[in-house]
Amino acid sequence: MTATVSFTIDSPLGPRTATVAYERKGAGEPLLLLHGIGHHLQAWHPVTDILAAEHDVIAVDLPGFGVSEPLPEGVPYDLGTVAPALGALCAALGVERPHVAGNSLGGLLALEMGRIGLAGSVTALSPAGFWTEGERRYAFATLLAMRAGAKALPRPALERLARAAAGRAALTGTIYARPARRSPDAVVAETLALRDATGFEKTLAAGGSVRFTDDVPGLPVTIAWGTRDRLLLRRQGVRAKHTVPGARLVRLPGCGHVPMSDDPALVARVVLDTARSAATRRAA
Repeated sequence: MTATVSFTIDSPLGPRTATVAYERKGAGEPLLLLHGIGHHLQAWHPVTDILAAEHDVIAVDLPGFGVSEPLPEGVPYDLGTVAPALGALCAALGVERPHVAGNSLGGLLALEMGRIGLAGSVTALSPAGFWTEGERRYAFATLLAMRAGAKALPRPALERLARAAAGRAALTGTIYARPARRSPDAVVAETLALRDATGFEKTLAAGGSVRFTDDVPGLPVTIAWGTRDRLLLRRQGVRAKHTVPGARLVRLPGCGHVPMSDDPALVARVVLDTARSAATRRAA
């Protein structure tokens, strides 16, 4: 069941109120799940039940995505605003320094939360921010084309396409290596989420100058990359490892850019192993 929470964030304009949608299930140490640009918290549904067997799992719609409200007028969608805002969200939910797992934009935000002391461990799946300028332009052009396609499709045509495996591949093959595994309803919902995301353009604009160049010391970090990622090419994982030398770099064989659906068991294991290593480190 999706719920909402409102909380105060710091912004260049002063304190403002943000309202975010989230789903919460399970018990144990808290685990925050962050999706990518244009997606929604349902991206994590293939692995949520597995993770909830060990954790208090909180999956959120980032501000301006899914059914979360956009950030207040004039508040930037940049890393320096959104990552601390997620810390304020956690505080509003009674959570301190959760384990954080994120995909794409969510992976970048997870790393930033780790860097500024808001995470107990970080699992970043194909995180943004390790691109060359040419790779960034390619990824952004692809995302813009996907959004334009989502906006151009009338809903009846979208639903007809999603019923066929070939249609689901046409709609989501850029981000999934195995798009036929997505249900028709899921493909319709995520295409509509991409179409309707109020924070899309401002987030993309804020990301134009983003490079993640700092280490994330003092906590377990895993950076995982799908071998069939067509949006952020897997060589970016090597750059990420050089930037965060203490991180564990993991290959996700046969997975695309959003790997949670392509191989739920593998992705869940990677996230759980990272969180467990934090517990081991504390006990040592």
